[in-house]
Amino acid sequence: MFSRDEIISTINMVKQENLDIRTITIGISLYDCVSDNVDIFIEKMKRKIYDKANNITDIAREIEEVYGIPIINKRVATTPISLVCGDFDEEDLVKIATSLDEIAESIGIDLIGGFSALVQKGFSNQAKRLLNIFPEAISQTKRVCSSVNVGSTKAGINLDAINIVAKGIKKLSELTKDEDSFGCAKFVVFANAPEDNPFMAGAFHGIGENDVAINIGISGPGVVKRALEKVRGQDISTVYETIKKTAFKITRAGQIVGDYASKKLDIPFGIIDLSLAPTPRNGDSIAEILEEIGLEKVGAYGSTAILALLNDAVKKGGSMAARFVGGLSGAFIPVSEDLGMVEAVDAGALSLEKLEAMTAVCSVGLDMVIVPGSTPWEVISALIADEIAIGVYNNKTTGVRIIPAFNKDVGDVVNFGGLLGGGKVMKINTFSPEVFVNRGGKIPPPIISLRN
Repeated sequence: MFSRDEIISTINMVKQENLDIRTITIGISLYDCVSDNVDIFIEKMKRKIYDKANNITDIAREIEEVYGIPIINKRVATTPISLVCGDFDEEDLVKIATSLDEIAESIGIDLIGGFSALVQKGFSNQAKRLLNIFPEAISQTKRVCSSVNVGSTKAGINLDAINIVAKGIKKLSELTKDEDSFGCAKFVVFANAPEDNPFMAGAFHGIGENDVAINIGISGPGVVKRALEKVRGQDISTVYETIKKTAFKITRAGQIVGDYASKKLDIPFGIIDLSLAPTPRNGDSIAEILEEIGLEKVGAYGSTAILALLNDAVKKGGSMAARFVGGLSGAFIPVSEDLGMVEAVDAGALSLEKLEAMTAVCSVGLDMVIVPGSTPWEVISALIADEIAIGVYNNKTTGVRIIPAFNKDVGDVVNFGGLLGGGKVMKINTFSPEVFVNRGGKIPPPIISLRN
């Protein structure tokens, strides 16, 4: 239980510093929906999602009224569809995706995740079929998100899967060309994917989870930035301590919301994801935090060191305020979703290579990076392989959400609107990795995988 003073203190922080809760995500297992008939499977899936999540928007509105805390996104994440789709063919899988889309719209949620596959060690027949048709499935839906885990520290890197995914991203780019290749923003490829992640496009409900669970994703870059403005000129340890204390308060708000939603929906509380997630709004940027600490622009030398400090301080401060922590946890650095990142790209301060270096210490990876639509699939495949290797060999989660914008070139502007933002197409190194990626096969796990 929280004390009255603690709740009031948190509410004041929210009101004065514009903190919001980025997302409430209900994870739902679909194992009890399995059938050998796709229509029966879909009917069972609909009934269960309606039963568990139909009230999520009403409860979110109630929380906003009771605490004055804005809830930005309401979402559902399901068991990875490749694990529950039996022997369905590719046409059936597209039908499942469009049904998920209809369910999401009817209960008023923003996104639904779980059109996913786990292929880090190899392919099941179901996973291979899902990988073959994810471009068609995602392009025919508005709210369905998809993810594929292609590597882990225990299993190594499935280069064949990365090649299939890279070709699929190119196809998805073309299929959604009339929306600036928007479909690619709803697909992410992971290494060491967490199974309790409330953030899209990578959210799914993992195999070790409760039948249903509520996971909370917090936000708060603006709150951290304003706290740091009060310690200008002081040493870096003071900066670190300030971020820790602020992360504690932000996470406390998430815990209050999660407890309230859990009780009202009668669904067990899962985790709080401690991630600082930016938006395209002014004053809600990870880049601005890094610049407040001492960079002229993000991308300058020092960016990786400061991001590492930020990530660690957020985790240490937040973990003291939450009962259970999970998901991605840390600092997101999606380019198009962060106004400061977009401005750094525009100014020529932030390159794709510097972003890759920063992903060694952030909580996700190369996120919402827009590159020319003409980029060969082999280059996209090798870029994904590099990012996955950072995750696999450093025993951390990494992901790639890359958008080869169809018929767009370096400097052209892309705009997705809403939280996904937009920005200029970035330059990408196009020297060919063709021979490497076409070798295919699997990169073995690192020696640290032998730990038991």
